[in-house]
Amino acid sequence: MVLIYSVVTVALAAFASAANYRRVTCPDGVNTATNEACCVFFALRDDLQTNLFDNQCGEDVHESLRLTFHDGVGFSTTGAFAGNGADGSIILFSDIETNFAANAGTDDGVDALSPFLTRHNVTAGDLIQFAAAVGLSNCPGAPQLQFLAGRPNATIPAGDGAIPQPQDSVDSILSRFADAGFSSNEVIHLLASHTVARSDTLVPGHQAVPFDSTPFTFDTQFFLEVLLKGTGVPFGINNTDGAEVDSPLPNQGEMRLQSDFALARDSRTACEWQSMVDNQALMNQNFFTAMMKLSNVGQDVNSLIDCSELIPSPAALTKKEANFPAGTNASDVQQVCSSTFPTLSADTGAPTTIPECPDGDINLADCPS
Repeated sequence: MVLIYSVVTVALAAFASAANYRRVTCPDGVNTATNEACCVFFALRDDLQTNLFDNQCGEDVHESLRLTFHDGVGFSTTGAFAGNGADGSIILFSDIETNFAANAGTDDGVDALSPFLTRHNVTAGDLIQFAAAVGLSNCPGAPQLQFLAGRPNATIPAGDGAIPQPQDSVDSILSRFADAGFSSNEVIHLLASHTVARSDTLVPGHQAVPFDSTPFTFDTQFFLEVLLKGTGVPFGINNTDGAEVDSPLPNQGEMRLQSDFALARDSRTACEWQSMVDNQALMNQNFFTAMMKLSNVGQDVNSLIDCSELIPSPAALTKKEANFPAGTNASDVQQVCSSTFPTLSADTGAPTTIPECPDGDINLADCPS
């Protein structure tokens, strides 16, 4: 059984890996790195930014970040599920894994990344983690993620049922994550990824965001808005499988996952959730640490090489504090945690209504001309 190393072990291993090498000139004669093994990622980074992300925090960033979860959580400390964690199996065995119900929609991310695997001499596991880290660097407010290189390619697919679904109970979600090696707090920390998320599958024929942010920024607004009472569903379409619950901003195309709603209100996780409502630095540190763990699930970090220097630094946020959307206020908060709720300002004016494109896309920039 491959051990999941502690965060401290991961950090020390990464530091030691970088410290044991002097800077070398890469074969391209232009770039230098702490280890020659990192050199291949310079061309990959430029290719991703130019030909996938367009140096923007958009849908392809969301898709790439989502793959880190759907690849890495395919792991079990008890042996209940097959899979070796963050090993790229969702790409290498895409004909199997993308057909799992919990992986609905991941074929978009797999299809987008697969061509880069043929153009660059990297493994599928490294590609997934590197693409997510590079992509997130385009999102204002995001932390600069760690990237360790050297994951071997997957030899078996992950097992069906290893990935929690939005309609699952909190008990089921926390139990599954615990079996993958994550605490209840770390589950909440990973959900900061929903600040830059969108759904193509939960609202049939439409695209919806889990909170009010277009274009995407990585900020704490998500942790506030999930705590607000719901009033309806976007586009008037209710997902009957239980994955979606009422959103506080349905007219803005905002959808809310049942799992987010429940985790924000469960006594085991409510205070951890609330702690990030108005604390960007805490959210970023929590997410950085949880992602460091997720990206190395099932891997022997002592055999990996720290190439974090290739990850660009994200731009800072212009707005650093969550605020109540227009038409909502503190009375709309459904608070479970007994700690004092932060005092926040509110947007003024009438609530914004986002018109729907003819193709059902709420992002007006994507509307057909």
